Amino acid sequence: HVPQGPVCTNLGLKPGQRLTVKGKISPNANSFVMNLGKDATFLGLHFNPRFDAHGDVNTIVCNSKKVEEWGAEHRETVFPFQKGGTVEITFAVNQNDVTVHLPGHQFTFPNRLNLSVFDYFDTQGDFTLQSLSWE
Repeated sequence: HVPQGPVCTNLGLKPGQRLTVKGKISPNANSFVMNLGKDATFLGLHFNPRFDAHGDVNTIVCNSKKVEEWGAEHRETVFPFQKGGTVEITFAVNQNDVTVHLPGHQFTFPNRLNLSVFDYFDTQGDFTLQSLSWE
């Protein structure tokens, strides 16, 4: 069972805006998830750092989800997370993609669902949300 963290709706994130997430990773973390999208069924970005889960070790797996249909997985091998550590991640929404800013690294993930606004955010797994800010 994956613990469900806070769920945010009606964020209203549009291109040019960013969401900054700060929190603490569990000392015995296997993986955690951040979802950004229209709602829980239309996820423009499923962001899943895996310490050791589903056969992945120290890999960030990203994807998109349309109702029950997942897209192709995108993997990032840069892994700036530590068990028991705190982390700050910024999601910058652009016209055609989302730029994910990690400590010392960034990458973009395409807006496959062509969402014009990101209203939904949640966290799951071995992560405790400490603060959420958007501008």
